[in-house]
Amino acid sequence: MKMSANGLKLLKDWEGCVLKTYLDAAGLKTIGVGHLLTETEKKTGYINIAGNKVEYAHGITLQQALDLLAQDVTPAEEAVNKAVTVSISQNQFDTLVSFAFNVGCGGFRSSTALKMVNQGRYDDVPEWLAKWNRAGGKVCDGLIVRRRNEIKLWETA
Repeated sequence: MKMSANGLKLLKDWEGCVLKTYLDAAGLKTIGVGHLLTETEKKTGYINIAGNKVEYAHGITLQQALDLLAQDVTPAEEAVNKAVTVSISQNQFDTLVSFAFNVGCGGFRSSTALKMVNQGRYDDVPEWLAKWNRAGGKVCDGLIVRRRNEIKLWETA
């Protein structure tokens, strides 16, 4: 499965889209829609977006941010596709990709939320998603809201 256009839009809304570098809730240097700058990108001042070397010191365009998001979401899609062993809806897939994108693929793979999915305990998934509400070890209001939004999407037919 691939993340739907609706899922990408929601992900952009939840992550926010900032066209210049900023520090995220955990204090990590970020740009666009939640793109954590790699050490190489920080050192060189360039991001590879859709095969193009893009200098980001003065910001990026909205289209570049959206292209970067589509590129960045691929590992989360792959993680969900590999880890989920039961049938899920497009909205449930989009929820899990958003979650994996936010907490990292390793966090997703080790999560009890994934265990609940694979056990077919779909009604228990929201409780376990909601527990992922910390950034830098502290409860983050933004993550509480994000998890509520993901849970709403999970529960939408």
